[in-house]
Amino acid sequence: MKSPLPPGVLRDPVNLFSLGFGLGAVPWAPGTFGTLLGIPLYLLLKDLSWWVYGDAILLIFVLGAFAAEYTARVLGVHDHGAIVIDEVVGYLVAMIAAPAGWGWIIAGFVLFRVFDIWKPWPIGWLDRRVHGGFGIMLDDVVAGAYALLVMQIASRIF
Repeated sequence: MKSPLPPGVLRDPVNLFSLGFGLGAVPWAPGTFGTLLGIPLYLLLKDLSWWVYGDAILLIFVLGAFAAEYTARVLGVHDHGAIVIDEVVGYLVAMIAAPAGWGWIIAGFVLFRVFDIWKPWPIGWLDRRVHGGFGIMLDDVVAGAYALLVMQIASRIF
């Protein structure tokens, strides 16, 4: 179980960003709720060029790394379960060049969550060894890359 959030933590805009605008404060499955934030963001970005989509992911990754590091220090817990900006970025990575349709949006969501929770190599290794905001973000990017790979293979089969 994640440690509770101190009162007023969501009043700080940096914490608000890293905590997924409050979705990370959900007492159960905050990572899943945080990933949900990625869906409307994906819907806003999906029709843009690959370059702009990639730049958006990079921007959120960099801002997220700084915000996650800051919030981890505020909360006194590295990669506190309420920090969910990493799930948003991981989901956006999973959805790179995804086929159109809600079935693929849901498939990307499920695949990303499976890889993020299961943490096959090297995700678990990265999660344990790479610290700070960069580390908080990196393992979810790799989980998103695994989901991306499965999505691309599945899109060619189905």
